[in-house]
Amino acid sequence: MHEPGLTAEKLAEDLLGRHFAELEAEEQRVLARIAAGTVIGLDAEELAAAHASYGDRLADRVAAVGGSWGFIIAFGVVLFGWIAINSRLLEDFGLPAFDGYPYIFLNLMLSMLAAIQAPVIMMSQNRQSAKDRIAARHDYEVNLRTQLEIIRLQRKFDRLLARLEEGRR
Repeated sequence: MHEPGLTAEKLAEDLLGRHFAELEAEEQRVLARIAAGTVIGLDAEELAAAHASYGDRLADRVAAVGGSWGFIIAFGVVLFGWIAINSRLLEDFGLPAFDGYPYIFLNLMLSMLAAIQAPVIMMSQNRQSAKDRIAARHDYEVNLRTQLEIIRLQRKFDRLLARLEEGRR
C-alpha cells in the first residue's frame, strides 16, 4: 500500500539508517518499489525467456537432448549398428565395408559432433548461470523487501500501541 509523502530516501534513512545514495543499486530499487507501492517484476525464468534469442533457445534444446538418457541410448545403438554393419553384415552379403576397422570415418564423425556439441552445451550452461544470477538477485530483493516491510509494520504497530497507551492515560 502506497503512503503519501513516502520516498525511497526517507525509507533509507528510517529503515536502514543510511543515505539513499550510499546504498547498492538493488537496495535502491527495492526501496523505490516500496515507496511507490509496486510489486517486484518478472521472475528469473520469465526474464530470461523474454531476452532469449533463437540461438539461446536452440542451445538449450541441444543441451537438453544431448544430456538425456534417450540420446545416450540412441547414440549407443547407432554406434553398435555402425560397427556391426561395417564388421560382418556387409561382408555376409558380399559387399565391402565402407568404414571397416579401425572405423576412421566413424571417428571423424564423432570428432566433428563433439567439436560442435561441446560449445553449444557450454553456451547453454552460461545461459543457465546467467539465469541463476538473476534468480539470486531476485531472491535477495524479495528477502530485503520482506525484511523492510516487517520493520515498517513493526514500527507502525509500535506507534499504534503508543497511541493506545496515551489514550488510556
